[in-house]
Amino acid sequence: MNVLERNETLHKIRVLRNMYLSGLLGGEIMPEDANPDLPKSSAQNYLYFTLPMALNYQRNSYKLWDSARKSFADEETAGIFNPEWVLSMDENKLRELLLKHKVALQPNKHCATWRTLCNTLCTHFEGDIRSLFIACDWDIPNILEYIQKTHKKDFPYLSGPKICNYWLYVISNYTDARLTGKEALSIAPDTHVIQATARLGLIEEKQINDSNIQFNVNNVWKDMLTGTELSLIDLHTPLWLWSRNGFKELVEC
Repeated sequence: MNVLERNETLHKIRVLRNMYLSGLLGGEIMPEDANPDLPKSSAQNYLYFTLPMALNYQRNSYKLWDSARKSFADEETAGIFNPEWVLSMDENKLRELLLKHKVALQPNKHCATWRTLCNTLCTHFEGDIRSLFIACDWDIPNILEYIQKTHKKDFPYLSGPKICNYWLYVISNYTDARLTGKEALSIAPDTHVIQATARLGLIEEKQINDSNIQFNVNNVWKDMLTGTELSLIDLHTPLWLWSRNGFKELVEC
């Protein structure tokens, strides 16, 4: 891509982001808006936006977060968001509670993931995910290093490249976390983000089904945005909504 083409593409990207900020792409209700409106600074709020995220793969995000909200509102199941309480019950009881409102869809795998995360939180952070952020100085590169490399096995699925980056994006938007190093966050390249990337001409349509497509998408975005005012994660939601809503025509606003 030559300089002229790059500048034209960057212009389209900025137009797309402005459309999103102006409400022209929809998205008035995002999946994570299904929440109990807890105090942003509370430990419970941080846990609410952490534990379900580890089950957010190959499923409808709106349904997942709706299930999470229903579980939190149900007196019988609300305790699944309390790591200490989770560890106090046997596996069959935990499975029953996670399945009741379909927070978990896979009876064994999802429940094991949930319990492992709760065990990690209780063992290392006294059941409070904020303690991890404090230990990492609220710095995203430090958090990614801790979760994705040095302690990867302690954070099943949450440590994955797609989920971990998007989880930190959600944490920065739905809690009072003031995370630094946002430029280290990569786009969570799900189907919609990949299709929008192709629509902008940053990858070819025939590449969409490549096994390494997520890696390639992140790389082309890093190259595109280097030296600009935008970070990768700033564009996740605009790209996602643009694709989900059928690629509305880009208009200046």
